[in-house]
Amino acid sequence: MSTPDALDRVLVIIPTYNESQNIESIAHRLRRAVPNAHILIADDNSPDGTGQIADRLAAGDDHIHVMHRKGKEGLGAAYLAGFHWGLDEGYGVLVSHDADGSHQPEELPRLLDAINSGADMVKGSRWVKGGSVVNWPASRIFISKGGSLWTRLWLGIPVKDATGGFNAYRASTLRGISLDEVASAGYCFQIDLVWRALKNGFKVVEVPIEFVEREFGDSKMSRNIVIEALIRTTLWGIDHRFGQLISAIKSLVGRKQIGH
Repeated sequence: MSTPDALDRVLVIIPTYNESQNIESIAHRLRRAVPNAHILIADDNSPDGTGQIADRLAAGDDHIHVMHRKGKEGLGAAYLAGFHWGLDEGYGVLVSHDADGSHQPEELPRLLDAINSGADMVKGSRWVKGGSVVNWPASRIFISKGGSLWTRLWLGIPVKDATGGFNAYRASTLRGISLDEVASAGYCFQIDLVWRALKNGFKVVEVPIEFVEREFGDSKMSRNIVIEALIRTTLWGIDHRFGQLISAIKSLVGRKQIGH
């Protein structure tokens, strides 16, 4: 029998690369929003001194921890390292949170409430009723909504904001989705995890959030990230639909054999 998740032990994982203008503010806001939560800043050896700022924050607050990584290896790799660290440390809820101010720490209690109400994974969603984006150009809205629609069509999932990165997971959910098999590096990583959660029968809930475009620093979004997500989702979809077709054929053949 598995051990129940310690839902009162929350770890917020914040990957950083050149976020010196944002990380201190985000950390302070998170500490105010959910005082009992711990924070893990996973820094990819930022040349702008983000890692040093994180060390200073950790030195003055035992709820803040720092993971220094060798270099820029992608968002997915940073989160996976953070998840493994948090699971090893016994946290019951693990949260993915951007460093750039796009995710509002004040909305984290809403995600945690959904976890405590029985969800296995909670996605902060821009595209459900009550969700919104601020200061986004029409092109970004089109890419984000289009990516989620593409994902829903290929994978047949009900999630409206599959690419969203503000998520909360029970520890048991992360243990149950084969983290070691996740290979996605960029924002496709978010699709990968929700797809794995749904395939493994976990309950995924979306709650509305306000997503605000960063004020400081440069966006990590790129053409290559979009292309990776498009290709991987399409390949997963082809595999999924082919599996459905094979199952349907086997079921039909089985019914015919029984009829004879």
